[in-house]
Amino acid sequence: MASPKTLEIVTATVPVLEEHGVAITTVFYKNMFNEHPELLDIFNETNQKLGRQQTALAMTVLAAAKHLDKLATLLPQVTQISHKHRALQILPEHYPIVGKHLIGAIKEVLGEAANDDIIHAWTEAYDEIASVFIQIEHGMYEAAMWQGFALFKITKKEAVATDIAAFTVVPVDKSENNKGNDLANAQEIDLSKLTLTAGQYITVKTDPKDSDHIALRHYSLCSASTDTGIQFAVRRDNRNEYHGLVSNYMHDQLEVGDTVLLSAPAGDFAINQGLVQQNEIPLVLMSAGVGVTPVLSMLEAQVLANPKRPIIWVYACQNATHHAFSDQVEALLEQAETVEKYIFYFESGQILDETWLATLPKPADIYVCGSMPFMESMIDGLVALDHGVDSVHYEPFGPKMSLGG
Repeated sequence: MASPKTLEIVTATVPVLEEHGVAITTVFYKNMFNEHPELLDIFNETNQKLGRQQTALAMTVLAAAKHLDKLATLLPQVTQISHKHRALQILPEHYPIVGKHLIGAIKEVLGEAANDDIIHAWTEAYDEIASVFIQIEHGMYEAAMWQGFALFKITKKEAVATDIAAFTVVPVDKSENNKGNDLANAQEIDLSKLTLTAGQYITVKTDPKDSDHIALRHYSLCSASTDTGIQFAVRRDNRNEYHGLVSNYMHDQLEVGDTVLLSAPAGDFAINQGLVQQNEIPLVLMSAGVGVTPVLSMLEAQVLANPKRPIIWVYACQNATHHAFSDQVEALLEQAETVEKYIFYFESGQILDETWLATLPKPADIYVCGSMPFMESMIDGLVALDHGVDSVHYEPFGPKMSLGG
């Protein structure tokens, strides 16, 4: 527990660091990568260039600092981030490196304003925050279905929209795993013993020729079933003048028979199991673009568990050619007894906005997934319409932007 003096200083200086937060984390990343270039293998290069990672880190540290005397209240948000850390294989030994360069960046940006008392307090605060993450992540590593990155073989690759490919993979046996892939963790993985949760994601580890670094990316599971293998989807990322390193590699260079490295499924974006068997509160599955992937697995799980529950399916995308998994969704919806389906094509002027959101019933159990702008719009709209925070669940594609206020 942080000392009373530390709590007092941190609380008093949070507004100053909020003002300079992104500047501090920008300096932090620059200095850390200069001294530890191997860490570039962990961080998403595109998010770095767009400034998303810097913003996410600043908001995370500051939000945690605001709640330093009651970090337990942030457990759900800390758990979300810890899932990402475990999937990326961020280990306890990484935290002192981050702490050193984060405190150093505070000194560099604030200059003389960062006196010894402030630096000592923020060092103690960071150590307190880091210890919480390390403790939670320790349990996640122990519970993971396999350790590190294991080798899987692609058994199916299918275009499910113009820019989205669905992959099915199965474990490579231990003897073959040992042959010529020094990035893989040789181990036996029995598909029949894996228990996947709808809404989870896997993490792919690649070594693209166009990059000097290992590249890691999260991709959501299309299904919680392992009958044919582990299934996940990848959208080709060529928007906003960025050429997605891993997504284009997987679309253009990986085919059936090739192998790919995966860390064990992670994430806590899951259906409220307490509501699955009831038939009064409708399940609302709302997504845009490739955000359909985790909610597709939720739809499958709900229909298999209780087809009597009312389902409202809401999907938005650019146009019909970008409409992902349409056949699979239709087949699953046909198994449910009460269904409402709404499709929005942006190019046709069909807008999913607060006016439409006002038509949703209350109460409802709502799950939302898509790009950050889509997420922000939907969540803001739902909250403004008095859908309680406990009934709106989400998984943004990108760095977690905040631990909450």
